[in-house]
Amino acid sequence: MKIDYHVHLEEGPYSLSWLERTSSAIASFNLPDGLEKGSKEFVVWQVDAWKNRLDSGCYAEDWLDLYLKRAKQLGLKEVGIVDHLYRFRETREYFEKNILLDPADDIGKVQSYWLDRVMTDDMKVFVKAILSAKEKWSSEGIKLKLGIEADYFVGCEEELDELLSDQPWDFVIGSVHFVDGWGFDNPHTVDVFNTMNLKELYSRFFETVEKAIRSGLFDFVAHLDNLKVFNFRVEDEDFNRKWYERIADALVETGTATEVNAGLYYRYPVKEMCPSPEFVSVLVERGVAFTVSSDSHFPDDLGKYTEENVTMLKALGVDKLVGFDGRVKKYYTL
Repeated sequence: MKIDYHVHLEEGPYSLSWLERTSSAIASFNLPDGLEKGSKEFVVWQVDAWKNRLDSGCYAEDWLDLYLKRAKQLGLKEVGIVDHLYRFRETREYFEKNILLDPADDIGKVQSYWLDRVMTDDMKVFVKAILSAKEKWSSEGIKLKLGIEADYFVGCEEELDELLSDQPWDFVIGSVHFVDGWGFDNPHTVDVFNTMNLKELYSRFFETVEKAIRSGLFDFVAHLDNLKVFNFRVEDEDFNRKWYERIADALVETGTATEVNAGLYYRYPVKEMCPSPEFVSVLVERGVAFTVSSDSHFPDDLGKYTEENVTMLKALGVDKLVGFDGRVKKYYTL
């Protein structure tokens, strides 16, 4: 049973590099015969592709069709498409109260710029698009699942629960991308790591992850050690194992699943799966339930490294993966 349970459709900020990556994705499926990069004809095609993509938007059928085409190529049977909570305008107040946005502060200035450029859509439009696409995907032999990836902030559980209510999610992913209001995976604020005591930073991060797990809001919690994104790590095996075991126990005690996420491996400097091999071993020892995900943000990355991660889990003794339907957990034998 081939699955990919953490797939995105778009991510700003919007830039020339975003346009280049978008046209590369489209070209991997729909490049007309005879076009060569560097030719005037290629640039004309590229500009037309960009215009169509921007005019129709990331929830348009033709963009979703590229994900469907890739899923069929890979033989996937279930795909969970999500969007980040911070993409939706109706969540602005939630983020404004929880992340640093003061333009007089260096971090706040960067993050204010970022939030204004990624928060471009409405949740109901996303939900409607995925629900509308389910029948088409099903006719092609693939179950399309509707998900959401929601940033967790300590003390805002009730507000987050309300934001997530009244939508027919198949699953809700919890994630931690901010520590004390700082978005640690933003490359424009990477220097902040050099000002931090890494043990204290990792402790605050893992404490937040544990609270996210114990909140009961999430079906699975994503990329459990993504704080390592720029390769800043604590080189203390005892410290790390203590936290790995504590997180694993929280997952088991609450019946919350996690994932093996390939995103950091192929898109970020750390070039390692989430969680790390040592972390995964502890999670397996404790009996944590897993799904697998590419964390793709473009259709040509769909399914990336999911088979390799299934093989790794099987080698460690994992005999099933978890999926979701209407927030009900399902298991698939490996």
